[in-house]
Amino acid sequence: MSMRSISSTSSASKTSTTSPMDLTRSKESMRTPESMRSIESMEAMRSLSSKPKNEPKISMNRMGTNRNKIKRNTGELVFDGFNSLIMIILMLITLYPLLYVAFSSVSNPSLLVKHRGLLLYPKGFTLSSYKAVFKNPMISLGYYNTIFYVVVGTFINLFLTSLGAYVLSRKKLFWKNVITVYIIFTMFFSGGLIPKYLTVMSLGLIDSRWAVILPSAISTYNMIIMRTSFLSIPDSLEESATIDGASDIRILFNIILPLSLPVIAVMILFYGVSHWNSWFNAMVYLRTRELYPLQLILREILITNSIDSMITDVSSMDKEPVGETIKYATIMVATLPVLFIYPFLQRYFVKGVMIGAIKE
Repeated sequence: MSMRSISSTSSASKTSTTSPMDLTRSKESMRTPESMRSIESMEAMRSLSSKPKNEPKISMNRMGTNRNKIKRNTGELVFDGFNSLIMIILMLITLYPLLYVAFSSVSNPSLLVKHRGLLLYPKGFTLSSYKAVFKNPMISLGYYNTIFYVVVGTFINLFLTSLGAYVLSRKKLFWKNVITVYIIFTMFFSGGLIPKYLTVMSLGLIDSRWAVILPSAISTYNMIIMRTSFLSIPDSLEESATIDGASDIRILFNIILPLSLPVIAVMILFYGVSHWNSWFNAMVYLRTRELYPLQLILREILITNSIDSMITDVSSMDKEPVGETIKYATIMVATLPVLFIYPFLQRYFVKGVMIGAIKE
């Protein structure tokens, strides 16, 4: 065999055999965007065709949860229906007294007296009772006094309760358990009305606005709730503030209280409603009628029947029915402000009350 034939066969073998590197390069050159899209579409079609036809479809909502409801048996449906019925009945039983007072306050006095049974709608709509109530100067004065007691009293309550709760929530407090026991002791035992009256009299607070506010300046129960809220705040925040040179007062007002807005809203609701409905302290410590809160004036109207100044232009025959509607209107005037304020604090109420109930 000649050298020329050997070289020709070797060159032919080189051209016929392709190295792995050449194959890889040829595959990469074939991977164009169009070819990749066609391959992906073919794989998607294969995956869809491989799925079983009877597989149940699961619909997902925006939150990623399953929309399909679990089928419930007849017993569960009956049980839920029974619970709903009981809750509706309890709601109506609770709501009806308020509706009765509201309907009676805008009813015609003569028609209301003749009515017997359940009152489901006003008997002859009229606002004469509300006009008579707002003509009474003691109502507006009682409103002013009550608003003063609520605003000033609630501010003092929050300030003192926050200080006490912050001190009791410190882990390095000396004799912490002993102090806590003495404070809780006052929830169950007190000196009584006479020692409290003598204390208020010795301080010179008789017949003043402060006699209504200061004796109830702090509540042990509310302070324990706020203390539990403060304990849930991480210690690292306080330690970082201490390293930066912050004092206890600054830590309380700049760190602790801003992080405790839900429990503060609950305290505002508790203290505010308590001051709004308070009348006993005013009856015991006040002598001047110009200092009476609205609830004490309402008590006089309901119990002592002191409505003569509001029905001067009414005949003697109509005084009794008109007086009844005036009483209902006075109750509504004293109750509606709290009912209007509560919905704005409701979202904080449950969260603040449940603080400390769950241990992780």
